[in-house]
Amino acid sequence: MDALGGGGTFRFEGFRLDRNAGALFRRDDAEAFVPMAVGSRALDVLGVLVERAGDLVSRDEFMTAVWPATAVEDTNLNMQIAALRRILDEGRADGSCIQTIPGRGYRFAVPVTRVESSGQRSGNGAGGPVALQPEPENPAPSRRSGNTPPKALPRERKWLWCGGLALVAGALCLLAVAITISNWHLPPPAETHPAPRLSIVVLPFTNLGDDRDGQNLANGITEDLTTELSLGSDIRVTSPYTAFTYGNRRVDTKQIGRELGVRYALEGSVERSGNRLRVSVELIDTEKDTQLWAERFDRDTNDVFSLQNEITSRIAIALKLELVAAEAARPTNNPDTLDYILRGRAAGFKPVSRKGYAEKIGLFERALALDPQSVEAQSLLASVLAGRVLGQMSDAVTADVARAEGLAGQAIAASPGSPLAHYAKAQVLRAERRWEEALPEYETAFASNRNWLSALNGIAYCKFYTGSLDEVIPLMEQAIRLSPRDPEIGLFYHQIGRVHVLQSRVELAIPWLERARNAIPEATYVRYMLASAYALKGDSERAADELAQLSSGRRPSLARSRAVGYFGVPKVRALYEATFFAGLRKAGMPEE
Repeated sequence: MDALGGGGTFRFEGFRLDRNAGALFRRDDAEAFVPMAVGSRALDVLGVLVERAGDLVSRDEFMTAVWPATAVEDTNLNMQIAALRRILDEGRADGSCIQTIPGRGYRFAVPVTRVESSGQRSGNGAGGPVALQPEPENPAPSRRSGNTPPKALPRERKWLWCGGLALVAGALCLLAVAITISNWHLPPPAETHPAPRLSIVVLPFTNLGDDRDGQNLANGITEDLTTELSLGSDIRVTSPYTAFTYGNRRVDTKQIGRELGVRYALEGSVERSGNRLRVSVELIDTEKDTQLWAERFDRDTNDVFSLQNEITSRIAIALKLELVAAEAARPTNNPDTLDYILRGRAAGFKPVSRKGYAEKIGLFERALALDPQSVEAQSLLASVLAGRVLGQMSDAVTADVARAEGLAGQAIAASPGSPLAHYAKAQVLRAERRWEEALPEYETAFASNRNWLSALNGIAYCKFYTGSLDEVIPLMEQAIRLSPRDPEIGLFYHQIGRVHVLQSRVELAIPWLERARNAIPEATYVRYMLASAYALKGDSERAADELAQLSSGRRPSLARSRAVGYFGVPKVRALYEATFFAGLRKAGMPEE
């Protein structure tokens, strides 16, 4: 199958895919087709689907067509399908136009029309049940009515008249070209309303070398970043086709902000030196022309494709955090629902603590009070209430779980396709210790955005409690690699350290648990695990010090720890008894 070898233009459900130009357009309210922000890989996947409309396309066929002679993970295809569904299924009431055939592949389930010129062949060329029919061109209507021929001019006057018209037409053409050139860099008339919140343009990355591979990498990072940021429904990202018009042009970011109506611009560069690659990025506030954030990534170029994926993910994760923090910090006299949501999300960037949970809950409660039907506010509040229970920082466990369950249920009922609602439901199910049911909900959320590390962390927790301990550490190492300064980094550290303890690798566990303790000092479960690890290693003094930090309240005991904790399936509980509780006993914790 060589789907990428074909070209042509296809129409379906208000969209137009131009494979020759490598662009996807959507018909707007004015019946004009406007370009959509879609990465090149996603366009390739869509091209395979429309060429085979109605047919089952296997995962292997996608891999052969879109990533020929390249070793990539299956998650790359999942990511591109998720990106396409976000665009194609928006406002669609009949389910996704891309059907998943479990264990086999995908099918494009809507009628497709091939738009062809008179010399092109019609048909889908793949034997699919959905016919691709040529679309006839509509002849332009004549401006003349009636059948009366125009009165002929005398020959001499006719030549003079035609010559004069030609001179006038030529002068007008030259004038039009001059005006176009002189106005090429001029912005459109200034808008009277401010740019939308969380609006950004990813400007074309600059290749600081003179090699074609470096330019291809720069272009690829620009396109992939635009796609990654578009996966967040609350971020408005300028189309890459518009962004690329600013390539090789010296335009200040204030002018770019005015012309595109965006608050932020991301600039970057790529530089290769031998087997080393440096990617530099900076986030600019277009209203003030000030730098808000900058980062530099240095890597070896052994596997350029994997490197591009990793750098793109790291930039997207960090950038989303910075955008939310910047928006939340903007002063406003009359906060609305979105203001409180952004402030609540920004509060989540602080270290986990009881005070932090209370702050987030208060802000999301205000957002929900202003808009009781907000699925985002319902989902976020449910997630935080359940998270407070999971973090063992709730003084009203039953009430928090009940409230979170109700909110998550409302969100799912109102928006069954919302990834955030599925994440909230997963949090509630995990708080209720229903790990097997929580796992697919986390996976649904993660499939919508492979950089959603909170969902990845939830998957790891479910894997742990259902007995798949060997899968936990690779997942958490992936999260740390993608976001080494993540707000939830302490949870990632704890997950790795805990697995090492239960598998009797205390020498490896202790450094991870010490990092977790430093990142989330109020998390008592981290200190218990660290005390046990110290004792198992034979360091009774440090084990006793950790337990002493926990003795300010009710006196801890092994019986109480067993009663309030949850330890998963019998296999995992047995490991806890043989390692964790044995260590606490050696550290001096009494039985009762």
